[in-house]
Amino acid sequence: MVVGGAGYVGSVLVPMLLDSGHEVRVIDRLYYGDDGLKHVLERCELVRADMRHVPAEALQGIDAVINLGGLSNDPTANYNPEANWELNYHAVLRLAEACKAMGIRRYVFAGSCSVYDRKERPEAEDVLLTEESPLEPVGYYSESKYAAEQALLAMNDDYFSPVILRKGTIFGYSRRMRFDLVTNVMVRDALAAGFLTLHSGGETWRPLLDVTDAARAYMTVVAAPEQQVKGQVFNIVHRNLRISELGLRVQATLRNLGVPCEVRSDYSKPAARNYRVSGEKARRVLGFEAGRTVEQSVAEMVREFRGWSARQLYNPVYVNIDWMQMLERAGDLSGCEGGIFADDGNA
Repeated sequence: MVVGGAGYVGSVLVPMLLDSGHEVRVIDRLYYGDDGLKHVLERCELVRADMRHVPAEALQGIDAVINLGGLSNDPTANYNPEANWELNYHAVLRLAEACKAMGIRRYVFAGSCSVYDRKERPEAEDVLLTEESPLEPVGYYSESKYAAEQALLAMNDDYFSPVILRKGTIFGYSRRMRFDLVTNVMVRDALAAGFLTLHSGGETWRPLLDVTDAARAYMTVVAAPEQQVKGQVFNIVHRNLRISELGLRVQATLRNLGVPCEVRSDYSKPAARNYRVSGEKARRVLGFEAGRTVEQSVAEMVREFRGWSARQLYNPVYVNIDWMQMLERAGDLSGCEGGIFADDGNA
């Protein structure tokens, strides 16, 4: 069962699971529609449901759960902190408890390397962070993700096997595309406007990961022997880059593909996240190594989106916070009580 399986990562992961022979049940409220899975809907089961109230019958016949659901970044978490905690913490634990009661042992949680960010990190502490590094996450999103991790790991016992994947900042093409992730934003802006922007001059570090490699990581931990992964946290990253180097790599790839692109710096906004993360444990324990480069991924996105108009590229459905705000406004105008985050309590 893949919770949030119609989302950005899920739309890559679910076809991969199906192609490998798994039977897949997707739980998704479909805030962004089902376009990401339309090509495989005949091969999987789609249950439209709120992750806070996964129907009990949806857990029947399930061997493993991959939970990708919830709010996925700082802007959406800050927009509705209460919903962030309901979805990213309480719903995660409620589903884990239901799984444990049903005898479902493997529960894989979509963690985030954002838990390593401290906003301000002295240069003397600018080190490669591991799963054992002390954490002081800041912000609703990172705090909720870390709290859920800790609560899940506390449930680890002879009957339940939680696994945490802390993924780096994801990039790349998905049928449920997002243009609110740094590499993807650069490609969109270059295609639509002919330039990309380095906020804060691109001075900060970020661990990066292609979406296909993210899906491969979930496949790996689902297939791994239980004792190898139970109660474990794994960083899943390809490599760490300063945003400035990322921008130059994107620019060079675009130019090689005949897409002229200017690089601009903008110091008007406060510095973004800044941290470097090691993926050595995943390589050592799981034999997993992310292999898709920024250049490969950018080339794929250009193939998919070249020729799109600026209006298409800037469609709010591709930016999570913009789409949520639009849905909220539409709900207000239609008289819908509670908005899109309303907990209807259906089980």
